[in-house]
Amino acid sequence: MKQIFVLSLTLILMQNASAQIKKADQRLRLADSTIIEMPQIVIIGKRDGLISKVPGSATVLNSREIRLTAPLTANEVLRKVTGVNVVDEEGAGLRLNISIRGLDPDRSRNVLMLEDGVPIALGPYGEPEMYFSPPIDKMSGVEILKGSGQILYGPQTIGGIVNFFTADPPSQEITRIKISGAKGGFFSGFGTYGNTIGKTGFLISYLHKRADNLGPTHFKLNDLSAKIRFELNSKSNIGLKLGYYDEQSNSTYIGLTQTMYNKGNQDFVRMSPYDNLPIKRLSASATHQFEFNDNISLKTTAFAYTTTRDWQRQDFSFSSTAANQTGVFWGDPTVSNGAVYMLNSTGNRNRQFEVAGVEPRLSVKHNLFNIKNVLETGARYLYEKADEQFIAGSNANTAEGTLRDKEVRTGYAFSAYAQNRFDLNKKLSVNAGLRLENFDYEREILRGRYRINGVNVIRDTSILAKDNTMALIPGAGINYSANDQINLFAGVHKGFAPPRIKDAITATGVPYNLDAELSTNYELGARIKLKDYFNAELTGFVLDFKNQIIPVSNSSGNSNASGVVNGGQTLHKGIEAGFQIDFGKMSGLKNSYTFESSITVQSSEYNNDRFISVNGTIVNVKENKLPYSANLMVWNAAGINLQNGFGFRVSGNYIGSQFTDEINSEAASANGRTGKISSRYIIDANAYYRIPKTNASLNLSVKNLTDQRYISSRRPEGIRVGLPRLITAGFEIFL
Repeated sequence: MKQIFVLSLTLILMQNASAQIKKADQRLRLADSTIIEMPQIVIIGKRDGLISKVPGSATVLNSREIRLTAPLTANEVLRKVTGVNVVDEEGAGLRLNISIRGLDPDRSRNVLMLEDGVPIALGPYGEPEMYFSPPIDKMSGVEILKGSGQILYGPQTIGGIVNFFTADPPSQEITRIKISGAKGGFFSGFGTYGNTIGKTGFLISYLHKRADNLGPTHFKLNDLSAKIRFELNSKSNIGLKLGYYDEQSNSTYIGLTQTMYNKGNQDFVRMSPYDNLPIKRLSASATHQFEFNDNISLKTTAFAYTTTRDWQRQDFSFSSTAANQTGVFWGDPTVSNGAVYMLNSTGNRNRQFEVAGVEPRLSVKHNLFNIKNVLETGARYLYEKADEQFIAGSNANTAEGTLRDKEVRTGYAFSAYAQNRFDLNKKLSVNAGLRLENFDYEREILRGRYRINGVNVIRDTSILAKDNTMALIPGAGINYSANDQINLFAGVHKGFAPPRIKDAITATGVPYNLDAELSTNYELGARIKLKDYFNAELTGFVLDFKNQIIPVSNSSGNSNASGVVNGGQTLHKGIEAGFQIDFGKMSGLKNSYTFESSITVQSSEYNNDRFISVNGTIVNVKENKLPYSANLMVWNAAGINLQNGFGFRVSGNYIGSQFTDEINSEAASANGRTGKISSRYIIDANAYYRIPKTNASLNLSVKNLTDQRYISSRRPEGIRVGLPRLITAGFEIFL
C-alpha cells in the first residue's frame, strides 16, 4: 500500500494537457452511455431533469457520486440522502439495515428494496428481510423515492423505495477493471466487458470481494451477472438479466456485553468463531418493451429468483448454570447478565426462498379534458415460498443434527395500480392514483415444539392455516414549476405493508390478527436549481400511523419473543434539507470547488396509549421515542476537482443519540442489548487522480479519519462497534 501511495503522490505532480483530460472524461462518460436505455423498470430515471417531475422527495445518486465516495459498503453512499439512516451490523455492509424518516431499520423491512426495478428481499410480501444486499462495487447508481409516487410500486409503500441500478450494455466495446484493497486482507475486484454487435448489446460483470479481518468479520463473495438487450425492431426490444451470487461469512447474532465494551480491548473478538452464514442466490428477469406509437407503450417484466440461507449459529446463555457449556465465557460473570456462556450445541436456521412474478405496465399519453395527461397503469402477480428448518446440532461446530422445526410458508399476491398525471398547464401538474394489494398466505407446520402438560415436546404434526390481507392505497401529488429555478411539490398517500406470514399465524396455527401496517403520509417541499452550480431540496413530512408493526424478533434485539407486534399509533414528523453548490462553476473557473450538506430534523414517537409489562410493572410508552430513531442527522462534504486530474473530498456524518427499546432506557443493560446510543460524527476522506494519457485513475480513501470508537448498534444480541480507521487504495481503468 505504501508503494501505491507514493506512486499516487508522484503522479499528482505530473502535468496533463487539457485535451487529454477531455478525452479521458469522454471515455468515462461513454462507459455509462447506451444506444437506448435497457428496458427495465425505472423509478425516477437517469436523465437530467426527470427528478423535477416527481411529486415528492427524491434523490438520484449516479456513478460519479459513487466514485467520489469510494465506498466500502452501500451504507456510505446512502447516508448522504436526507431522511436516511443506515445502521452498520458487521461492518462489511452484507446486511442492509435502512431506516427512512425514523422507521425501524431492522433488516430494511420498512423499505421497498429493488435492483433494476425488481424486488430483492427474501420474500417481498411475507418476509421482506435484507439478508442479501447488492454489492455497491457493481452499481452505477441508486435512486431513492419517499413521496406519493410510491403507489406505483409495492408492496411496501411506507418509508420509501431504494432502487439500485447496474450499468447497461454500452454502444461500443468497453472493458472496465476496478480493484481496491486494505489491511486485514480486504480486497474488491470488479470487471466488466460490454459491446453492441448489430442490434444486440450485452454486458458481463464479475465481482470478487473478500476480507480476513474487517472488524469482526471475515467473508468472501462472488457475484456474476449479465445484461443483454435485443432490439427486435424500431418499436420493440427485450432486455434480459441473469445473476449468480455466492457469499460466505462469519455473520453472527451475538454481540458484546456492556462490560466487554467498557473494557475496551475486545471490540472485534469473535465470541462465536464457528458461526457461518452461506448465501446463494440465482436470479433472472426479462423485460419486453413495445412502443405502439408515440403516445402508448407497454413494458412487461417477468422475474424469478431463489435464495438459500443456511445459518450455522452456536448456542449461548446468560446463565452461569446453563447446561452443556463449553467452558468458554465472555464478559464479567460477577455481574448479573454481564457474561455470555458458550454452549456445546448449535441452532442452525436453514431457509430457502422462491419468488416469481410478472408485471405488465402500460403508459398512455392522452388528452382527457383537453389537457395533456400521462397514465401509468399495470398489474402484478407474485408467488413466493419459504421453506424453513431448525436443526439442533449436538456440538459447537456442526451444521447437522436433529430436525426440531420444519414449516413451509407460501404467498400469492395480486396488485393493480393506476396513476394519472394531469398537466394543467406548463407549470402545474397533478398526480392522482390508486393501488390495490391483495395477499393470500398460508403457513404449513410439519414439525415443531409444543408444550404438553408442562413439558416441551418435539413432534411431527400437520397444521395448515391460511389468511388474507387486502388494501386500497390512494395517493395524490401536486408539482408546480414556478420558473426554471424553483419547483414546488406536495403529496399525500396511504402507507401499506402486509404482515409477515410467520408473525401473522402462530406456531399452533392460529391467526394472530396481526394487522397490516397502515399510515397516512404527507409531504410538502421545494426544489431549487440555479444553472449547473447550485441545487437544493427542502421537504417537510408527516407519517401518521394507524398501526405500526414493532419488531420484537431476535434480529431486532428482543430475546423474549419472536416475530412482531401491533405497535399501535405512532407519529413521525420532520424537516429534510439538502443542497450542493459548486463555487468553481459559479465563479466561471475551470476547477470545481464543491460543498454539500444534508440535514434531517425529525421526531418519531408513540402518540397514543400503549401499555407494556416491564419486570412485572405496567408502563405506558406514550410519547416515548421509537427505537433506533435519531432526532438529528447531518451529512456534509467539501471537495475539489482540478483540471490537472487531481481531486479530493472530505465528508462527515453526524447521527444523533438513539434509544434502543420502547421504554427509552438511558442506562445500558449488562448484556449490552438496551441502553442509549450516544451521538457520533464520523469523518471520511478520499483523494483521486486521473493518470495522464490514459483512461485510468487512482484513489486513496480513509474511513473514520479520526479513529473514533463508537457503538453502531446493540442489535441483534449485543453491542456492535463501528469500524476503526481504515485506509483503502484503489485503481480503475476503462479500455
